[in-house]
Amino acid sequence: MPETNLTDDHQELYDTLTARRYFAKFERITGHMLRVAGEVEAEGRLTRTEARILGRYLTAITGAFKALSYKYLMTGRSEGAPRLTFDRHESGFPVAQELMMMALDAAQVQKHLGGMASVAELKDRMVRQIVRDLEVPTQLQFALSQRLYYEALAVAVGEAGGIFWPKNDPDAQFIRDVGARRHFLVHWAVYDTQVNLPVVYLMDVEDSGKKALPNDDRRWPLAQAHLMAQSVMGLKLLTIAQGFDKDFTGLHPKRLRRITLGPMYSHDFTLQSGPISVVLADAKAPDGDDWALVWTVEDLISDHEEEVKDGWFSSAERQVFKMDPFAPDSGITRMDRMVILPERPYQVLSELNQPGLRDLRKFVVGAGGQILPAR
Repeated sequence: MPETNLTDDHQELYDTLTARRYFAKFERITGHMLRVAGEVEAEGRLTRTEARILGRYLTAITGAFKALSYKYLMTGRSEGAPRLTFDRHESGFPVAQELMMMALDAAQVQKHLGGMASVAELKDRMVRQIVRDLEVPTQLQFALSQRLYYEALAVAVGEAGGIFWPKNDPDAQFIRDVGARRHFLVHWAVYDTQVNLPVVYLMDVEDSGKKALPNDDRRWPLAQAHLMAQSVMGLKLLTIAQGFDKDFTGLHPKRLRRITLGPMYSHDFTLQSGPISVVLADAKAPDGDDWALVWTVEDLISDHEEEVKDGWFSSAERQVFKMDPFAPDSGITRMDRMVILPERPYQVLSELNQPGLRDLRKFVVGAGGQILPAR
């Protein structure tokens, strides 16, 4: 793969076969991620509601890759065809700029579609050019790929969760009443620009306000804006949760999770360091099995609630969060890391038994895409 002048971490996909291999790899991986979410739910580490919400974001990631695969279908075959840029170091995913451009395209999707021939018309022109001129209709193929790209965006704009956008605004799911309070699961997601990875946030909130949070046209927009502004990997979960707890009287964050979906490692596509590089190099797996995807869950849990002075004549209830006793400065209660990988890399990983990978929860992709939990 040729070097570029982008950055040491960013790589362009120059030719058609490489681009199609890249998207085919992620098509398989995103399908496996959905099945892993089901396994995690079955183990009791996600509730049914949490698994459903996470599954929606995973489906949206699949939609984003599908749309991008159309956009870059003619990479290297048509003059002027765009090239995908991805982060080849500690990510493996497209750079955040790719999703930002896709969001801008989606905002003007009807304008783009209005100036393009239909799929049927483009296919008809392609057949006529092949038969009449005995030529490969490269320019028409490129036009068709862009038409399919914008159609995918148009469908996604009309449905929630169709594509994973750079910012996926908070939503609130009512869970149950807790005494005089209402329990909501607030969830949102971002494509983090620091690490070029999709990141999902889940926050259990008890609401003691007079009006239910999603119906409160005063608190809810402010809470949404606050959470989106704080959704960066550089912030500890403790900082995010305490800021929310302090700024919103009547909203009590009981648990906050950050699920980082990636990096994706591949001996062919990415530059990895540490023990995973040895595993993939030694596995010498065929292209479809040459990958491993790490999935990290940071968890912050409230230990108890205490009343603190809040002004001259008032007080407020604040959460006291439980810290990891082995890493008290981490700002989390605990962290779980999982890896999803095909059988051949898993066999090498087990044989090497490296300390850096020993404690990861492992999910092995078996025959027919079956997910096999392993230790």
